[in-house]
Amino acid sequence: MERQPAKVLQPADVRRLLRHVTRQRYPDRALVMVLLSFRAGLRACEISGLRWSMVLASNQRVAQQITIVRSIAKRGSGRRIPLHPELKARLARLHVAEGRPVDGPVIRSERNGHMTPGSVVNWFRAAYDQLGLTDCSSHSGRRTFITMSARLLAKSGGSLRDIQELAGHRSLTTTERYIEGDRDAQRRLINLL
Repeated sequence: MERQPAKVLQPADVRRLLRHVTRQRYPDRALVMVLLSFRAGLRACEISGLRWSMVLASNQRVAQQITIVRSIAKRGSGRRIPLHPELKARLARLHVAEGRPVDGPVIRSERNGHMTPGSVVNWFRAAYDQLGLTDCSSHSGRRTFITMSARLLAKSGGSLRDIQELAGHRSLTTTERYIEGDRDAQRRLINLL
């Protein structure tokens, strides 16, 4: 049996997830985890390995981009990802709440160390289960990020190569596999012919 790809969430479901995690025990951390997945397309291993030194500028404030170093990226696919305004604001808030650390894990476990990739996967699974969202996984945010980026390409003047670089994929065909089609857009396209 072939494994199904992680579900791409609709904007309303992402908003539901964001509201849901604000009611958790560590809401600042939870919001940053969700936004790292949905607004930066990070993998579970990248979320767990992210350090403050990768998100802070030289003035010790949240930078304009995240630097994913090769050591935490899958297959060494380090890259720089511009920060979405909502993610930047939440990172700044978490940074202050954590006492403005210069380094150390951005997403800390309850024991103050890095969360493991498996813990990140389990955290997302529990959140989706609590909301009754089926076929979702920690990879749903990444697939949603890549799919939504592809749908907005015409407005940005970018190309699939830009999405490939943001995703940290070595091959454009890998990026293409992440993009989910949109039946309504396909109908509109056909009607324009």
